[in-house]
Amino acid sequence: MRWMKVISVCFLLAISASVYSQEITTSGDNEIDVGHMLFGHIGDSYGWHITDWKGQHITIPLPCIVHSRTTGWHAFMSSKIEHGHSYKGFSLAEEGRYKDKIVETTPDGQQVRPFDISITRNVASLIFSALLLIGIVLYARRWYARNDAREKAPGGLAGLVEMMVMMVQDDIIKDAVGPEYRKYSPYLLTAFFFIFLSNLLGIVPFFPGGANVTGNIAVTMVLAMCTFFAVNMFADRHYWKEILWPDVPVFLKFPIPLMQMIEIFGMFTKPFSLMVRLFANIMAGHAMILGLVSVIFVTAKLGPVINGSMTVVTMLFGVFMDCLELLVAFIQAYVFTMLSSVFIGMSRQTEH
Repeated sequence: MRWMKVISVCFLLAISASVYSQEITTSGDNEIDVGHMLFGHIGDSYGWHITDWKGQHITIPLPCIVHSRTTGWHAFMSSKIEHGHSYKGFSLAEEGRYKDKIVETTPDGQQVRPFDISITRNVASLIFSALLLIGIVLYARRWYARNDAREKAPGGLAGLVEMMVMMVQDDIIKDAVGPEYRKYSPYLLTAFFFIFLSNLLGIVPFFPGGANVTGNIAVTMVLAMCTFFAVNMFADRHYWKEILWPDVPVFLKFPIPLMQMIEIFGMFTKPFSLMVRLFANIMAGHAMILGLVSVIFVTAKLGPVINGSMTVVTMLFGVFMDCLELLVAFIQAYVFTMLSSVFIGMSRQTEH
């Protein structure tokens, strides 16, 4: 049974190498452009690339929604602007500061950036993760609606959901937040499961996985802002007293509000650390796996002996990295929830 698990992981890595290899492009002298492949996978796009088949790109087009200052709103599919095509003056910039972004060509030939709220690959994956999470939770709720948990323990997916909910609430939220933990449990549990599920989908190399959702700093910034508002909007008076008039010698807070400035600065560094930690760890994991896979193709010109040996080494390290990424996917969701719970608990202080 253990050998079957190992073989399954190796098979998944082989699929990963096959899928990621489709994203490797070559320059005019047939050299591997690893940087283009790496940043192309980590970055966002207006279409969801599946694979290449007989030299053709198989891509799922996504809706592009832009607003022009001169012609108003426009909605079209991303397939209309692929491969250098333009649609009603809109196209993808091939170079410059707006590279790979939708731009509008003005009558005088200049390229300007329209107001863009398109459904990109990361947005589509974010919506899919949210819908999948809702489906999993509703499935577990359905089991409890049909069964008496006092007589029968849940199994399968419902049992897994219950185990993880109890683990997060009892081991993290309850201890860190304090007596009022039930007030914050819905948000903290949602944050944990959303991050964990998005991390897992990011490891899957084929559709509908492979998107770099939690490795996008805009997504982690929104999650950190939610924690920031949960901390400061529902904080008690003792929390604000410690910020605006802390228990330190008077000369440290008046007439120059030195301690107040430090405390207010700390209000923003806490969510900033949440944002950067999640973003950096997930993006670095994706980059390391892609870097390992690219070694197979970079060494292709060095002969079958070197390329074959490096392929074996890369596969072994890849298996290790995939297992490590599974662990990191859970740890980062755990750490984000734990730190958010600690910050919220700090805002629910009692009088000294």
